[in-house]
Amino acid sequence: MRHQRSTTMCVRLLVASVVATGLLFGPSPGSAMKSASAAPESAYLVGRGIADVTGEPGENGMMGYADLAQSTTGIHMRQRARAFVIADAASGERVVHVVADVGMIFQGVRDAVLTKLEQRYGDRYSERNVMLTATHTHAGPGGFSHHNLYNITTLGYHEKTFRALVDGIVAAIARADADLAPADLSLSTSQLTNANVNRSKQAFDRNPEADKAYFPNGADTRSTTLQVRRKAPDGSTSLDGVINWFPVHATSMSTNNTLISPDNKGYAEYAWERQVRGVDYIDDTDPDFVASFAQSNAGDMSPNLNLQPTDGPTKDEFENTRIIGTRMLDAAREGLGSDKRSLEGGIDSRIVYVDFSEVAVRPEFTPDGKPHTTCSAALGASFAAGSTEDGGGGLPIFKEGKDGGNPLVGLIADALYTASPELKACQAPKEVLLPVGDLDLVQQKLPVQLMKIGDFYLVGMPAEVTVVSGLRIRRAVAEAVGTDLENVLVQGYANAYAHYLTTPEEYDSKEYEGASTLFGRYELPAFMQVASDLGAAMRAGVDVPQGEKEADRSVWQMPSPSGAVLVDAPQIGRRFGDVLTAPGSIYRPGQQVSVVFAGAHPNNDLHLGGSYLAVERKVGTTWQRVADDGDWSTKFRWARDGIAASKVTITWDVPPGTASGSYRIRYFGDARNLLGTVSPFTGTSPVFGVSS
Repeated sequence: MRHQRSTTMCVRLLVASVVATGLLFGPSPGSAMKSASAAPESAYLVGRGIADVTGEPGENGMMGYADLAQSTTGIHMRQRARAFVIADAASGERVVHVVADVGMIFQGVRDAVLTKLEQRYGDRYSERNVMLTATHTHAGPGGFSHHNLYNITTLGYHEKTFRALVDGIVAAIARADADLAPADLSLSTSQLTNANVNRSKQAFDRNPEADKAYFPNGADTRSTTLQVRRKAPDGSTSLDGVINWFPVHATSMSTNNTLISPDNKGYAEYAWERQVRGVDYIDDTDPDFVASFAQSNAGDMSPNLNLQPTDGPTKDEFENTRIIGTRMLDAAREGLGSDKRSLEGGIDSRIVYVDFSEVAVRPEFTPDGKPHTTCSAALGASFAAGSTEDGGGGLPIFKEGKDGGNPLVGLIADALYTASPELKACQAPKEVLLPVGDLDLVQQKLPVQLMKIGDFYLVGMPAEVTVVSGLRIRRAVAEAVGTDLENVLVQGYANAYAHYLTTPEEYDSKEYEGASTLFGRYELPAFMQVASDLGAAMRAGVDVPQGEKEADRSVWQMPSPSGAVLVDAPQIGRRFGDVLTAPGSIYRPGQQVSVVFAGAHPNNDLHLGGSYLAVERKVGTTWQRVADDGDWSTKFRWARDGIAASKVTITWDVPPGTASGSYRIRYFGDARNLLGTVSPFTGTSPVFGVSS
């Protein structure tokens, strides 16, 4: 998260606080190998699954920019979780990789998912072999962390959003488990040079030339795609799934947006699945194709190519989301040809929890070849300053790279707490603003994970890793496991969240990323050491102790009052679902249809696996759905109209190539009465025509 107005709001609240089931799970576990006997032998079995994880679309603070003014008012596109289960056909060893269209994966989410998986599958899925990751969209509802720092802008904890995410991830994994079938795996790469830019170039430039040489202009342009080709009984194969890794922030949508959106990564997923392969997310619980667009070392990679919010390639944030997403999609598809290598070897995984507030780092991992230690988590003054590349304005007394140059910073920090000389020395040259570790606002015992898929290694990091930090982690792991650098990739935003991870050289520049590197100047060497040790253990075939996890904080959560629904009532003289503003009579492709309904609060029922709307075309005597609230062409907007009434505005941008005919828009709502009973209702617009 790198944003000025957003982080400022967060710090203001911190200062004030310191001073003053119904989801489908698919077939039973016994059917997990359902297709294995019908197809030719293969080294791997692969299963795929998708499920809805959309949180509360009304009055829930959004996760990412930490902007109090940014609360959900509807849906542009739904959030989803995509899961791949990859198993070694010979040994039965398996791993799970999940990409969820959310800002972060927090430890509480991971713990709840693992508990549900254990209840269903026993020890089949565990800490060791499940990797949960986030696209890092900044346009989703928040309040689903069990660490208080991240629930400030949502005014507390949102159980509905938390449950939607946990249950959706579990449903996606369950569907993938039931979908296992023989498959070939291959890895392809391509170069994508117009979809990211280094937003912290001043910090990047402090790195050694040998590191910078890997990244012309400071950007990591490597797009890596894991291809899943399922085997049919006749021996033929078809592309049935992909996981793509490309480092770029999911911040094409700005802090001004209040509609739920999976941002550029989510658009790439949607475009390949729905527009190219025809997946219907509502009817296809077992789709023929799944595309995950995961993050890598995206810590200093922005999609705003002109280094201003909503600027690059255009000035339109929706169009930028589509363009950057399309470029990621095109780069992944470009690599599907002959320039790929088959994966060979078994499946393996390791995980360890480490208290990063007190790691003794060995000399071989530090820049000066001397032993060093990490320290208790703290945020620097530039965290409050943020930047102008991906967010809004900030408090003027805080400047990136200048946190030690303003005496007011020290006065504010001293007013908040008495910093120990040891903490100040350990965090230097960062000027400590908030000791979030001592205040127990963030997680300090963090997971680091290593997965082996054939001869491809994936390092799960619970942080926003800069490109040079990612390079150094990859080198450390490649050396430990005895493979080439190109066979190792960093998976950022995995399993927990610890803000940023910069190199010691970048840390010294005191930019936003360095100020948000929690555990001091030698945090990266500590992570390198842990990842290297995991690699050495994997190479030797020995297990590693899991390490101590932090206490379960689920029982300590304070429910947020925001987004709570007491009662719904229609406008005077109206009924729920009545059309308040009707569409026109005729539209052409490229025009927008708009309908306003007498509605109710959308948080009454999240419609998981379904939709709040449908655009329908008349075919013969029946109406067929052509779009819903998961489609790019629609927008579902909700607003209060007085105390208990609501207005729902549904728009449909008629896509090019839409068939001529008769259409209508339907709204599916749910109203709460004074007794707390929630009842569904439907609104239907007058029929309108589309003429091509």
